[in-house]
Amino acid sequence: MFVGIIKVINMGFKAFIGGETTMEAKLREFVIHFCLSLVCVGVLVAALSPAARVRRSNLPGFKTNTDKRTIDLSELRSGGPGKDGIPAIHKPKFVSARKNVRWLKPAEPVIALTVNGQARAYPLQILIWHEMVNDRIADVPVLVTFCPLCYTAIVFERTIDGREYTFGVSGMLRYSNLVMYDRETESLWQQATGEAIVGDMVGKQLDTLPAQIISYEQFRRAYPEGLVLSRNTGFKRDYGRNPYVGYDDINNRPLGYQGEYDGRVAPMEKFITVTIEKTHKAYPYSITSQRRVINDQIADVPIAVFHAEGALSVLDAARTAYSRPSGSTGVFDRRLDEKTLSFQADGNLFVDSQTSSTWNITGKAIVGPFAGKQLKPIAHGDYFAFT
Repeated sequence: MFVGIIKVINMGFKAFIGGETTMEAKLREFVIHFCLSLVCVGVLVAALSPAARVRRSNLPGFKTNTDKRTIDLSELRSGGPGKDGIPAIHKPKFVSARKNVRWLKPAEPVIALTVNGQARAYPLQILIWHEMVNDRIADVPVLVTFCPLCYTAIVFERTIDGREYTFGVSGMLRYSNLVMYDRETESLWQQATGEAIVGDMVGKQLDTLPAQIISYEQFRRAYPEGLVLSRNTGFKRDYGRNPYVGYDDINNRPLGYQGEYDGRVAPMEKFITVTIEKTHKAYPYSITSQRRVINDQIADVPIAVFHAEGALSVLDAARTAYSRPSGSTGVFDRRLDEKTLSFQADGNLFVDSQTSSTWNITGKAIVGPFAGKQLKPIAHGDYFAFT
């Protein structure tokens, strides 16, 4: 290519200058070759600079501003499918919980979310194929997310500084955790924390909304007027089939994880995690599944951690409906009507010591003086230990 450019420039110079001596011709060709060599060197230096490598090769298909980031881009790993290879749901459709949803068995796990009195259930047999649902409940834009590799089911509000954002699956992982991206700026976000890690939105963090994993039957009983995400997603997927058969075996190792393990626990052991005012606590399933309820306090907030029978694992058997039991969890503020309650398990329900009211897994009193009252839910997670 450069040889052709040199010939064209030579012809131009000859036409402009006209007759010239042999020495002048050689000098002209030397100057042209020298200048073009400088240009070539400049192009190569720019192309091989670290910033150019980051922009061109590390984030193919993205327009992300990689000059702004809080991580080393080498921490980003391909998750297999590329950008939007796992399609997020943007126009979710729902069916009434009152209907007999035959494709969803009673014990199958759902993410239960209530916003301003409106309840919705997002079956994990659907989320395992899409990982995100951009939804709107009671005029609140929400983002329902699930990372199968970490078992992180987290709901965010997708309004930032008064502006609504929509999110997709980047196709990348960081420490085995889902990396999301917003379609407005193509910034990258860590699902486990809700923080922007690369792009113009660095420094921003999504607000978390309380949600819990319970069984479809528990959701239907607690919220008879609730809605259930439909299989009519616009995509053809084998809903009900688990593409990660046996992944949550406690003896397994997480896929694609490049961090260090805490030798005190198995990396695939599940924990109920709670963060309040930058104080973090984790409660192993091995303990909560036995005790059923833990009365605790985090940063001056008295909390109750509930763990009842109910939901199946979504990462065990080839078909979710035949997976082993995992249980349903919830975390709540124990303060209600100027009382601080303490709870004990009563079978698959919970009873407070102060009024002997009986409460279900969603934190609602169903029998006793507090019947009809609702405990304030606290955002929590059900994560693998390595997360």
